[in-house]
Amino acid sequence: MIESGQLILLISHKGKRYLRKLEAGGEVHTHDGKLLMDDIAAAGFGQYVQTHLGKAYLVLKPTLHDLIKGVKRQTQIMYPKEIGYLMMKLGIGPGSTVIESGTGSGGLTTALAWFVGDTGKVVTYERRADFFKLAGKNLERVGLAHRVEQVNQNIEDGFLHSGADALFLDVRTPWEYLHSIPSAVIPGAMCGFLLPTVNQVSDLLRGLEDGPFADLEVLEILVRRWKPVADRLRPDDRMVAHTGFLVFARYMEPPAAKPRPEAAQAEDLPGVSAPEDGPDETGDLPGVSVQEDGSDETES
Repeated sequence: MIESGQLILLISHKGKRYLRKLEAGGEVHTHDGKLLMDDIAAAGFGQYVQTHLGKAYLVLKPTLHDLIKGVKRQTQIMYPKEIGYLMMKLGIGPGSTVIESGTGSGGLTTALAWFVGDTGKVVTYERRADFFKLAGKNLERVGLAHRVEQVNQNIEDGFLHSGADALFLDVRTPWEYLHSIPSAVIPGAMCGFLLPTVNQVSDLLRGLEDGPFADLEVLEILVRRWKPVADRLRPDDRMVAHTGFLVFARYMEPPAAKPRPEAAQAEDLPGVSAPEDGPDETGDLPGVSVQEDGSDETES
């Protein structure tokens, strides 16, 4: 039995997918006929339900991969192949606070909200009002909006938030905003960037090398799928190759300058004591005694 409010994924015999939130008494209209949500709830995950025209649909619990691929988009979104590595590299997990800029359609925002859990928080900045609204609808649709704080603002004036565990920028000129990162994250926080071209990556690297950043990494992730046919196993004819460069760097807070020591006084130096009234009448130096034969002998 599936409870009301849960997300469901319906897949037709032709592979057509419908991502919906289960509502008691509701209906799902497809090209193969009408599905009753009460029938779906009674059937449960992993089972089939019939439309009123007799067509079978498989009922599944959607994964994060399904949620991201189901995002309604007006922009290019990050692919799951990059998102998986990004989450591990940034150290995103339950309770994490992460700042993102360049919300777009909310694909990565959805993944971040999934991983931080109800004890974490995602703060995402988007300057365009239309993208801001679309991302909000996508987050509401998958039930993750309560984990996200959306900000409809350009980051050229800095971030409104501080103390984040990680930060990710998906903007055209991220090197222009590096100076704002120290006030937004904790020392040692990982920062990530997504860029499509090598010249942009070069400009970013120059900025990172001049700033308080270390542990730099640049990479791209390629996935080649294979035809899942046991007797004719070979790579697919086509693949999604380059989709963007990922750049990572760790913000390192500059060490505090140590105060310069004052000139040491003679009485502060070990093994040395200053005479009370300067040199004695013979002009002898401390630690040196004059022998009877007139030669000097240094005390050991």
